[in-house]
Amino acid sequence: MDANEILDYCLAKKGVTESFPFDNETLVLKVGIKIFLLMSLERQPLSINVKTDPEWSEELREQHPQITGAFHMNKTHWNSVSLDGLKRDLVLKMIDQSYDLVFKSLTKKAKEEILNS
Repeated sequence: MDANEILDYCLAKKGVTESFPFDNETLVLKVGIKIFLLMSLERQPLSINVKTDPEWSEELREQHPQITGAFHMNKTHWNSVSLDGLKRDLVLKMIDQSYDLVFKSLTKKAKEEILNS
């Protein structure tokens, strides 16, 4: 997968916005006001940070050397994922779970606004 595929996939989800709040190379994708994915556009191979269930995070890190605890983030919940050699379905599943976990953490009002937009 490349950066454009990931961006298009994420932007197709309800309530997703994109920005560069940290620097010109780190694309941040949010649902509502909360981050669910970060993507380094300059790093090769392409790398993303996503939130996953802690038990799954542990399992992913054991099975895939490309998946580690995310730098500068809560490593219990956040993974740094080098996409080199990972199956597309797995990457999409991690993105979906990250979006879902973050969406669930939004306030009821924010969720309703997103769902009704």
